[in-house]
Amino acid sequence: MKAVQYRKVGHAPEVVEVPVPEPGPGQVLLKVTAAGLCHSDLAVMGWPEDQFPYALPMTLGHEGVGTVAAVGAGVGGLAEGAAVAVYGPWGCGRCHKCAEGKENCCPHAAGLGILPPGLGSPGALAEYMLVDSPRHLVPLHGVDPVQAAPLTDAGLTPYHAISRSLPKLLPGSTAVVIGVGGLGHLAVQLLRALTPARVVALDVSKEKLELARTVGAHETLLSDDAAAARIRELTGGTGAEVVLDFVGAEATLAVAAASVAVEGDVTVVGLGGGTLAVGFGGGLPFEVSACFPYWGSRTELMEVLELARQGLVSSHVETFTLEQAPEAYERLHAGDINGRAVVLPHGPFSPSGV
Repeated sequence: MKAVQYRKVGHAPEVVEVPVPEPGPGQVLLKVTAAGLCHSDLAVMGWPEDQFPYALPMTLGHEGVGTVAAVGAGVGGLAEGAAVAVYGPWGCGRCHKCAEGKENCCPHAAGLGILPPGLGSPGALAEYMLVDSPRHLVPLHGVDPVQAAPLTDAGLTPYHAISRSLPKLLPGSTAVVIGVGGLGHLAVQLLRALTPARVVALDVSKEKLELARTVGAHETLLSDDAAAARIRELTGGTGAEVVLDFVGAEATLAVAAASVAVEGDVTVVGLGGGTLAVGFGGGLPFEVSACFPYWGSRTELMEVLELARQGLVSSHVETFTLEQAPEAYERLHAGDINGRAVVLPHGPFSPSGV
């Protein structure tokens, strides 16, 4: 089968031929229908060799959906051809966090060598992929696979981030979304679907600000040195109750710190390499909470897919073939993808057949 692999540190990913994996006991083999590309992939491929933590070659792709092709011994209740989404942050399956469905918070996964698909384990940018357990599969129940693939991370991560701040997003409140890319454009929609807050979107790209307006942002601002002052003006000087930074660079974190309100939340999702000073004299208003969320729970993925099923959340996507994936990564790195890039390993399909 064909797969997109990161094979050598510092080199571009390649499309290669690898054997189709066979499911062992407890495993599930998926025929991949759609796989999303993420800035996290670029961050991984940007690590220097002396810091690279994974074995190479590595099949990329941590946003995947597919149909059940085969199951290993001991797996029941999964029909061949069933359409499913892959829950990516795999845990040990036995601790308290995993029992709650919060495998993204499993304290044992790293020590046991359990790694997410595409981030240490073979991922979804292939014609077929192995999933270690059926508990990491969530039924699509009719959601378009091209829409669903980004929701497994680009939808799940902002949903998880927003959920912790829902008590502060009351009528009259303001939520700021910094960076309207793959995650940010879904965050805007989630805020509109889940809260009565005014949503202000920031980006350096006029095209992405237009996308933000299209998907429901009340206000859009260029993300520059004057952005924080404009947010203060919009909020009568008080600042925003919640600021979600999907970039995470020094410049955007400075905007977040300068625009959040007293008792507000600053949630840093982006991997831009910036730092946020927390503590007295650090520049944040009093009683601000800072959070650095990681993915989300399996239950939250079900909830995101249900929002998509109801038409409340929609991924803005550009599709590519498996052979075009390296080019798509180049465009993603250049900021030339508006929304989410989604690879279709087997080509276009009929949604009616899902």
